Amino acid sequence: MKTRPSPAYAMASAPTVTPDQGTQVVRKPYPNYKVIVLNDDFNTFEHVAKSLMKYIPGMTTEQAWELTNQVHYEGQAIVWVGPQEQAELYHQQLRRAGLTMAPLEAA
Repeated sequence: MKTRPSPAYAMASAPTVTPDQGTQVVRKPYPNYKVIVLNDDFNTFEHVAKSLMKYIPGMTTEQAWELTNQVHYEGQAIVWVGPQEQAELYHQQLRRAGLTMAPLEAA
């Protein structure tokens, strides 16, 4: 019959493990996404501005009209930037309102 080593012996022979500095977890923030409205030939200025105010939180009348003019004169405007889940919601709502949308893209 084998005998077990005494507890003092077992503790003395246990290896010491030191954390490897190369395996530390580096936390990175989630990327933001851009919601971009494109110019088209069928939405009115008023419809675009009202849609922006309705679906983009905190959008003021002045901001909505500035972005609507940017869409018209520059061909597109970034109307919101933020986390992917919210960006997907706003993108879908604006598309359903009839606005012409660019695909979501990481900021």
